[in-house]
Amino acid sequence: MCGRFAVKMSPEAMQQAFGYDERPNFPPRYNIAPTQPVPVVTIEQGRRRFVLMRWGFIPGWVKDPKDFPLVFNIRSEGAREKPSFRAAFLRRRALMPADAFYEWQRAGKTSTPYVIRRPDGGPFAFPALWETWVSPDGSEIDTAALITAAAEGPMAAIHHRTPVILDPANWNEWLDPATSTERAEALLSPPLQTELELVRIGPAVNKVSNDGPEVQAPAGEAEAVKPAPAKPKRAVPKKTDGDGGQGSLF
Repeated sequence: MCGRFAVKMSPEAMQQAFGYDERPNFPPRYNIAPTQPVPVVTIEQGRRRFVLMRWGFIPGWVKDPKDFPLVFNIRSEGAREKPSFRAAFLRRRALMPADAFYEWQRAGKTSTPYVIRRPDGGPFAFPALWETWVSPDGSEIDTAALITAAAEGPMAAIHHRTPVILDPANWNEWLDPATSTERAEALLSPPLQTELELVRIGPAVNKVSNDGPEVQAPAGEAEAVKPAPAKPKRAVPKKTDGDGGQGSLF
């Protein structure tokens, strides 16, 4: 699965890489989480469009999102045939731009975070499906989820699932609604591990509110820059604050 990713490239770099006309001012994000707005590239009348959508797919037939599970990952296996995604797989395929994503390696009760990215830091795209959900009061929400597949190579040692990274040569074919669902399904495959690097990082990424470069610092560097604890003043007993109120993903 993929529950966090990053888009830290500039708006100009994103526009150049993905070829849309809009000029959005999407700020660098280092720790995007489900239900937050995410950049999505769609196609309309043959032209690519930049759209902000909610990361969390809601099928059109859902009456109340509270009664439907949060779907931020869609398994590639059988997605084109499942009722929740069948219409979107046919007509509403998209790209989700990114330049890094995160995964946690679990060993017993310990979870170690990794950042996965291209060695040159360049952008890539997750294939995604999107849907416009209409509430009973008529308001609309554009929603999307990225597609995952079984992990292979080094990624399999960290997690059994991985987001698909779509070959740029296949972006147009994936987006084109004229592409058959059978052919679109064939375009989905795990990322080529030779094109990615996996770097162990510190625990800052576990907390959603941490959204700066520090979340991608390698584990050793992250530990090295931790501020030293303040020394208590004389005659003042040292207080124990537990975890200091720091929330964790796990």
